[in-house]
Amino acid sequence: MKKSIKFFAAILLMLSVSHCTPQDEVVVLRMGHTLDQQHAVHKAMVFMAERLAVYSNGSMQLRIYSGGQLGSERELIELLQIGSLAMTKVSASPLEGFSPRMKIFSVPYVFRDSAHLWQVLDSDIGQQLLSDLTQVRLRGLGYYDAGSRSFYTTAKQIKTPADLAGLKFRVPNSQTAVTMVQTLGGAATPIDWGELYTALQQGVVDGAENNPPSFYLSRHYEVSKYYVLDEHTAVPDVILMSEQIWQSLTPIQQGWVRSAMRDSVVYQKQLWQAATLDALAQVKARGVEVIVPDKQPFIDAVQPLHQQLAGSEVGELLQKIQQLTPEVASE
Repeated sequence: MKKSIKFFAAILLMLSVSHCTPQDEVVVLRMGHTLDQQHAVHKAMVFMAERLAVYSNGSMQLRIYSGGQLGSERELIELLQIGSLAMTKVSASPLEGFSPRMKIFSVPYVFRDSAHLWQVLDSDIGQQLLSDLTQVRLRGLGYYDAGSRSFYTTAKQIKTPADLAGLKFRVPNSQTAVTMVQTLGGAATPIDWGELYTALQQGVVDGAENNPPSFYLSRHYEVSKYYVLDEHTAVPDVILMSEQIWQSLTPIQQGWVRSAMRDSVVYQKQLWQAATLDALAQVKARGVEVIVPDKQPFIDAVQPLHQQLAGSEVGELLQKIQQLTPEVASE
């Protein structure tokens, strides 16, 4: 009931303010997300807002509502689809419910390293995945770095896939993420991010998985004392815009938004690298045991999942990605 009230309150908020059009003196774009204001992603959005104001000479503004003020990721996406909210940030995982090929990001051990991930995101493959979203009234503007996701637990160390047996793990609302945990031997439970701290504290789940900054800023280290850097998936964040609102902008305004987005991606990558190192140092200082396992047993354990994808659309995408040769930096 509380979620429904928040959702409809958000709609009323959006509809209660004056709706700006390209003919207005100032176009205001409203952006909601679920993260803390100390998060690198929020800081990158603030930078995007600053750059948009510069490019548009003040004729466009980006107003940001953080911390889930306007709802969960799913609710924010739905607000975009009906044109009541301009922009949001979501993990690529729940987007598989809207665009099936987004499942690729929840498949474990797809990318060799961060350079391989960004090679894919910047390629025709990554851009086509964004373009696919227009079919569900969403405009994919670009990707933010969200590092690699790793397991953390409240009471048991994990060093091999066998250690997941009998443990319940929170996963995002992604069937592929559920299958991934099950393939490794654990039990998967989709839980909303905002409810996870309590679920860990009360033993509803024995652990979860996410990147270091999210583990730290969520304060999950207070109830989870083991963090294993198995780095099973690299799930980027996706910046989305309402297709309806996008089409209401002039080509020049669309160009300003794209330029501001491009600048914020560069800035966010820098922030993310620093935030990751700081997060690991902070959780260690607070008593978390950070474990660096041999990844090969984890990679071997998920091969049946890769094989099950053979012949499917996602399987073909996986094959293309893994066949990409490393890019050579120009001198």
